[in-house]
Amino acid sequence: MSAHYTITELAHEFDITPRAIRFYEDQGLLAPSREGAGGQRRVYSGHDRTRLRLTLRGKRLGFTLTEIRGLLDLYESPTDTVPQLEAFLATIAEHRAVLERQLEDLTATLEDLAQYEAQCRALLDGASPDDAANAA
Repeated sequence: MSAHYTITELAHEFDITPRAIRFYEDQGLLAPSREGAGGQRRVYSGHDRTRLRLTLRGKRLGFTLTEIRGLLDLYESPTDTVPQLEAFLATIAEHRAVLERQLEDLTATLEDLAQYEAQCRALLDGASPDDAANAA
């Protein structure tokens, strides 16, 4: 017997809003079955739960929804799909390059802030502006 989940259960489990889950459904990332009068009640399968977990993981890693959809397709495809694995590796390499550039930018910014902080502390300690500039 397969597990079934309501939108409220999934929202609570993953600490997101039902609206976010409906958005992922609208984007084709989830496909719950419908029950009740007029199909108003969404019923999510264990498969949908796994796709939601992978979607949220992909978002945390900075992937776009299009990239996530591609990764989910890879997840559900046979394991011998070399072109899909190569595409996945290319996507990872692109994200790694972006993150490394961001890390370089953050490191430079932190170094600049440390200099400004040292200058301000030196000024507060009574040093002249020239001495403060040299302290950093």
